[in-house]
Amino acid sequence: MTDCIVIGGGLLGLMTARALSAAGARVTLVERGGICREASWAGGGILSPLVPWEYPEAVHALVSWSQQVYPGLVDELRAETGIDTQWIRSGLLMTGTDADPAVRAWAQSHDCRLQVLSAADTGKLEPQLAQHPGAAILLPDVAQVRNPCLGRALQESLLQRGVSLHTHTEVTGFITRNGAVQGVTTRGGELPASQVVVAGGAWSAPMLRGTGIDLPVTPVRGQMIQFQAHPGLLQHIVLHRGHYLIPRKDGLVLVGSTLEHVGYDKSVTAAAREQLLQWAQALVPALGGVPVVRQWAGLRPGSQDGVPVIDEHPDIRGLYINTGHFRNGVVMAPASAQLLTDRMQQQQSFTDTGPYTLE
Repeated sequence: MTDCIVIGGGLLGLMTARALSAAGARVTLVERGGICREASWAGGGILSPLVPWEYPEAVHALVSWSQQVYPGLVDELRAETGIDTQWIRSGLLMTGTDADPAVRAWAQSHDCRLQVLSAADTGKLEPQLAQHPGAAILLPDVAQVRNPCLGRALQESLLQRGVSLHTHTEVTGFITRNGAVQGVTTRGGELPASQVVVAGGAWSAPMLRGTGIDLPVTPVRGQMIQFQAHPGLLQHIVLHRGHYLIPRKDGLVLVGSTLEHVGYDKSVTAAAREQLLQWAQALVPALGGVPVVRQWAGLRPGSQDGVPVIDEHPDIRGLYINTGHFRNGVVMAPASAQLLTDRMQQQQSFTDTGPYTLE
């Protein structure tokens, strides 16, 4: 018998299922496709908002908690599964940006290490950069993770913990009785449970529409390209004029990303490829002779100000929502999973749930 069903096999759903299982619940995870094949696979894996001081405190509370637990989490997953998630503290270099007094005050109040670099210092730190427009900011503690590796490790961890995984299983509705959830219906039949979590990313809103709520989450397409460069070409994640470069351990360099409101269209475009290609090669001329080996797109669960919904359905007891993380789903996932688990278990959590309610 299952206590809780988690709908959604992305990083957020996997971590929610893992947190619930660790709390003693018997968990079933249901995914309409394959595990970690949507936004969780498509994202860059930067474990920080790109410009953290531009986000509200509700986002920072989740980011800060997750950043503290990620090193231990990836070590635990490696010990459990033998899978290296490729967590690296590579730092985030923001070129063409100066730290005004407000930014410095934010960093100090949030215990965030911040270094201001001259153009010459930036060139020494990353000699392959062609442009050094004025000062730059370095956040040395920002890390990255390789999303597909993290997804595989979480999947294996769940299997070892006895969580039941139903992939390629689409949820078609919710079973309710006397104002409480009793399970879900799928194309293959019914799955009973006294608690259900909707963690379906950009697909959460249409899934919940039939329950009487209009979830403020919309799909936002992001396109990226990938160069097969040599290891060491770049040492840091580099943010410049709204785009970023992410160097992987094996020499891959990811370039992202676009922000497109095109509904549920995940196709890639030649225009986006050219835009990202030109930007990357202008910033790092050495990429001019490096092949682009992949282009892809993913649909982020867009929400106002990037604040997710982590709440119980207002009319159906036992039906919970955990979605709307927009561009910061990977970094906020551990905290979001724990916050929701604590609420479902009626335990005090690390922060107030008020900012994440549907209201």
